[in-house]
Amino acid sequence: MIEITNKQIVIDGKPQIILSGEIHYYRLDRKDWQDRIDKLKMAGGNAVASYIPWLCHEPAEGQVDLTGETKEELDLAGFIDLCHENGLYFFARPGPFIMAEMKNEGIPYWVYEKHPESVPVGWDGQEVTTPTLDYLYPGFLEETRKWYNHVMEILRPRLYQHGGPIIALQLDNEVGMLSWVSNVPDLTENVITGFREWLHENYDSQKLRERYPFDLSNLKAAVEAVRSPKEDYVLYLQKDLGYFMRHRFAKYIATLKDYAQKSDVKDIPYIVNIHGTGGGRGFTYPIGISQLYESYIQDEDLLAGSDIYFGDLDMNTFQDLYLINGFMEAVNLPHQPLTSVEFNCGDGNFGQMVGERYDPSAADFKARMCIAQGNRLLNYYLFCGGRNGRFDVPEFDGNNRIASTGERHGFAAPVSPEGEFNYTFDRMAQSMKAIMAVSDKLAAMNEERDQVTFGFIPDYYMTEYRYPKSKKTQDLLENLEKNRAGNVWEALGRALLLANFRFTSADVQNKPLSPADIPVLVLPSAKYMAKDIQDKLVTYLEDGGRLLLYGEVPQLDMEGHHCSVLADALGATVIGEHRGDHRFYLSVASGGWAEQMGEIRTHFAQALELESGDPILTVYGTSHVTGFETEAGAGKAVVIAAAMTCDIEFFKKCVHRLGAEPGLTHDCREHGIFMTSVKNDAGERFLHLLNLDGFDKKFTVYKDGLSLFDGEKVELHAKEGVMLPYNVEYADVNIVSSTAEIAGVEPDGIRFRLTQAEDRIRIKTDKTILSHESYTVKKDEEDTYLIRSNKHAKVDNELTVFIPGLTESEREC
Repeated sequence: MIEITNKQIVIDGKPQIILSGEIHYYRLDRKDWQDRIDKLKMAGGNAVASYIPWLCHEPAEGQVDLTGETKEELDLAGFIDLCHENGLYFFARPGPFIMAEMKNEGIPYWVYEKHPESVPVGWDGQEVTTPTLDYLYPGFLEETRKWYNHVMEILRPRLYQHGGPIIALQLDNEVGMLSWVSNVPDLTENVITGFREWLHENYDSQKLRERYPFDLSNLKAAVEAVRSPKEDYVLYLQKDLGYFMRHRFAKYIATLKDYAQKSDVKDIPYIVNIHGTGGGRGFTYPIGISQLYESYIQDEDLLAGSDIYFGDLDMNTFQDLYLINGFMEAVNLPHQPLTSVEFNCGDGNFGQMVGERYDPSAADFKARMCIAQGNRLLNYYLFCGGRNGRFDVPEFDGNNRIASTGERHGFAAPVSPEGEFNYTFDRMAQSMKAIMAVSDKLAAMNEERDQVTFGFIPDYYMTEYRYPKSKKTQDLLENLEKNRAGNVWEALGRALLLANFRFTSADVQNKPLSPADIPVLVLPSAKYMAKDIQDKLVTYLEDGGRLLLYGEVPQLDMEGHHCSVLADALGATVIGEHRGDHRFYLSVASGGWAEQMGEIRTHFAQALELESGDPILTVYGTSHVTGFETEAGAGKAVVIAAAMTCDIEFFKKCVHRLGAEPGLTHDCREHGIFMTSVKNDAGERFLHLLNLDGFDKKFTVYKDGLSLFDGEKVELHAKEGVMLPYNVEYADVNIVSSTAEIAGVEPDGIRFRLTQAEDRIRIKTDKTILSHESYTVKKDEEDTYLIRSNKHAKVDNELTVFIPGLTESEREC
């Protein structure tokens, strides 16, 4: 039995961590299947995932092969059975769209030929530049239903509840991504007909006439007006079309789920994959959340899965991943855990130009952060490479292969198309094994957070469709893009994490905003903000909430109308803005409690006039305020309306002024340490530490002002990540604290991975700890032992502390 409850994946009553590897059976010779599965098991994985390409399994209408009758590598049933024989779970991803560099994104050519009306038309009637389709076009849905019927016949008897390995099913892949990246929205007549119906369901006739000065009842007129909007209604269309598409994607996902359930593929989680990372950064990822959150919160058995396509997790990017996970959690239903269904691994050499080269720490660091933040499933993509076969019937497209990457595919994967390991494999496997060694504990642990919440407004990212000829749209989107991420993440988000604040995130648009639940709210803010959100923030302040507003004080709602509700409550009036350029060195001067900052160069500052409050930043050479602190109702606000540098102490003081402090700290002089902790209901913890830099660091760790590890310093090696136990219990053995990671529990002892020149492990037990040449044991109080390793971690990092009498159940842990 598989349950999704309390942010956990529970299988047969036990919370589970799933670490799967994406192995494309159809890109491998059948004889190589076992070898790649063996390598996944060697890495520490407990599941296999794979796309199921419609393009390959039904290249001609009605000619379906899912059992290898025409080509042995197409035996989906045999591959799933082999995974089961190896004791692995299976995560099925049948599309219909799968991407994966497949031609047509995995859709058979005959579907396009049979249903040309399903091919979308974009702005001004232009042709689409990607192989997308109208998801709800009846002809496409009918072909998809037939495909699902075929593939579910294979999947149904292999579901976990029927004795098989399948524990999850993905519905389509990256829904809406193709239209977004090309800015060619699906504007077929079928879509616009649905849009008109949606408008009538959401607005009365009078309101519609005010918003849209054309005849909505006339399909031809509506098609022309939507595809080529005028300035007088373009912002209404921007908003309404975005909302409609969210609704439409949710309907599509519900339809696919219905197809699966009608084939009795049910009682497992259905996963919706979210796209959005690009250029090695996460700035645009929340666009995918904005597009799809209505899709995966519509039912209890749906989950969201992230695409994490960063390269290295380093000082430049680490806050991106933390924020992405936070935003996903913010919109999730309370019971839904985080998952990542395309968790990028490998060396980054996607184009075979060798120049892109990830550090070995990349997958390790990302996995540790994701697990710390509550991800319960990570699918390592692509775990192993393969080859792209040729179509039996030539397409005359240059190479006649099934995918766009040529003969070899997945050349950046940890396991090459030929089955060889690359340099990333060992470090990736090290972290996978570390996670799985304590997965029974981690699967029921949640991140401990400080009293700080980072606000998320989904509509700030509803920018996937932009009419290119509209100045109003351009102004709106440029302002949103400037204020929603970029400098906000790199200055404010990064500074908060380096100041050791472990923050959660909140959807301030759709969910309640209460000071009791959110004592301090950190909110990126643009010139545009919906009136209902401004009203909610004012009520939050009046009720005693504390707000750090960063970006701009809002002046307009999301449709371009004047709206200064929040500004009025803060006692501020926007009187203009200042911008720097190559000859004007715009600067702001600090004052009040921020005086120690001195003068700060910037490229943007909003000019404010205050009715009340205390200025802390002013535009140099003017009396214009651009940062202030004020009381508002029973609450308090700090407003920063200028682009700032990543001044860790400044932002730490901003949050301090609002009443929050970090609970977990260190005394390292150098920044570049990411630190958080996870805890279960029994009070067991793991301390997660990442050294994001390429040099060693030595420091003391403090929890609520008290030093850990008996006050001794921890050394974190260059680009090293550790997960250190704190009050972790195995029956009659309590690991009070340890500078070494738990690597496994055996019948006669506990294995550790050493991390220090001299690791310290404090254990409380009434059992006997045997002496051994690899460590010394000192009993310093009743039933408490201090064990010091005699090995240097850089020379030999394996250590077993021998404790006879550990039970079989403990060994299985």
